[in-house]
Amino acid sequence: MSRFLLAAHGKPVDATPIWLMRQAGRSLPEYRKLRERWTLAEIVAQPELCAEVTLQPVRRLGVDAAVMFADIMLPLRGMGVDFELVEDVGPVITHPISSAADVEQLRVPDGEEAAPQVIAAVRQVVGESPVPVIGFAGAPFTLASYLIEGRPSRDFAKVKSFMYNQPQAFDLLLGKLARTMASYLRAQVAAGAQVVQLFDSWVGALAVEDYEGKVATHTRAVFDALGRSVPRIHFGTGTAALLESIVKTGPDIVSLDWRVPLDEGWRRLGFERGVQGNLEPAVLLGPSALVVARARDVLRRAAGRPGHIFNLGHGVLPETSVQNLQLLVETVHSWVPAHVA
Repeated sequence: MSRFLLAAHGKPVDATPIWLMRQAGRSLPEYRKLRERWTLAEIVAQPELCAEVTLQPVRRLGVDAAVMFADIMLPLRGMGVDFELVEDVGPVITHPISSAADVEQLRVPDGEEAAPQVIAAVRQVVGESPVPVIGFAGAPFTLASYLIEGRPSRDFAKVKSFMYNQPQAFDLLLGKLARTMASYLRAQVAAGAQVVQLFDSWVGALAVEDYEGKVATHTRAVFDALGRSVPRIHFGTGTAALLESIVKTGPDIVSLDWRVPLDEGWRRLGFERGVQGNLEPAVLLGPSALVVARARDVLRRAAGRPGHIFNLGHGVLPETSVQNLQLLVETVHSWVPAHVA
């Protein structure tokens, strides 16, 4: 079993495994060359191109897992949502959800039907990848945020207003999203993905009582639907106030952002659970000595406990140098864990 899968199952490893969110693309020159010709949607629609982009960082950086090159919005097309992925903006919804009637119209596609091109790409990547493949989906709240706001938001005022003023419609929306994403993730696992990650990127915008009262049940439904077939990772940002609540949704591994020290966050989650993270992504824009020092600090805080997967607190920034990415991977792999009881 690979060191990444060993760590994901909470087993001791020979060296800490590392992969990076948004490692596929963004800062790699070979990816930028492809993007001169193809859009993200076009790459994902062609399994051979998607496999190439997904595997570029594995070849270039030597990371321990290949995360699928896709977008959390793609399966929403299978629900009947029309949107555009706008460069430097993000997803823009053609007809944002504003009423219970809008929610009623959403379909709940079955498995591969949500985004067949992504599942085809998973099969292709699994067939070619020398390391385990990570499948992923958006979490119900984060997807609902895009659907209601219509585009990325700073204050999430529209989605919170909808949540408070139309609670039944909000619950129905998250329920439909949970069923769709659970089925979509199961299809990725059936296609060969060995670990899955649920992206709840914007959940940190919620008060604890709103997360627990209106959102957590639907997040748990996604994890429950997967069972223990593969390790399940929860990712969010700004989640320091929600860690204990996130644990209750049932992930095997919780990804921490850089706003909470890894040792403190892991203690709050419980050491029987895996943890992922949590280098500040902007550190990779700094000098090489800083990259090494800060990476080693994260590793010291992990203290060699089984179950640590090194990652950033969020995605690789486009301005990041390939040299610093390579240095980070080398630094993590050269740190020999002193296993603790």
